[in-house]
Amino acid sequence: MKVNEDTFPDPVPAQDGVEDRRQRKARQTRNALAAAALDLILERGLADVTVGAVADRADVTRRTFSRHFVGKEDAALDFVRGDGDRINALLRARPADEPPLLAYRRAVADWLADRENPASHIRPRMRALLALVDTEPALFAAYERIRVDAQEESIRIIADRLAVDDVRDLRPAVVVDAAAGVLTAALRAWARGRQADHPDAHLGDRPDDHHDPDAVDLAALVEQAYDALMGEAALAASHRATPVSGK
Repeated sequence: MKVNEDTFPDPVPAQDGVEDRRQRKARQTRNALAAAALDLILERGLADVTVGAVADRADVTRRTFSRHFVGKEDAALDFVRGDGDRINALLRARPADEPPLLAYRRAVADWLADRENPASHIRPRMRALLALVDTEPALFAAYERIRVDAQEESIRIIADRLAVDDVRDLRPAVVVDAAAGVLTAALRAWARGRQADHPDAHLGDRPDDHHDPDAVDLAALVEQAYDALMGEAALAASHRATPVSGK
């Protein structure tokens, strides 16, 4: 069976040249393995899928599989890594004078709004796989490893924007943990089937989104989640500024 390699688009377009042709071939192989792992896990269940079966489905050897992934879980979740790379690239491109939390929020919004290079999270079957992450410990562990790697890079980007040492200054880690935590909460709610309360309220000016209910729902949920964070932060700040009676 031919795997659907289009499920995993290249996060960064390759350039012309001999070296880049080899890189493109490597990416195509990696994408084929990732798509094969995703297909098999959803078809058979995680416990009934082996690395050998994934390699066979992608028509490569197990040795080739091992050059790209440490296990079937990492292969199936490679789209998480690709989308993390994309968010970080967009974060680097945000205006330098933009506050870090707002920059992260807008980078995520840009990622979800990109029609030329759509977020892999909203492609077919990804929602079903994300739902499995909460029920399969091995998938959850792989998801967390990939997520933490992406967040570590986000922290370095924010530290550079603030011109601080991310080891000595807590702000980059605090911003990224909060902002990425909001995204994770929205993704988990979306994977469980929750719909945005009023998706059109945020996305009505983007008519193309209405052709993809998943894209509308996820983008609106993310916006609602960030609004919730900002509302709670403002409430906490107001209480902090209020003197405690009798003190």
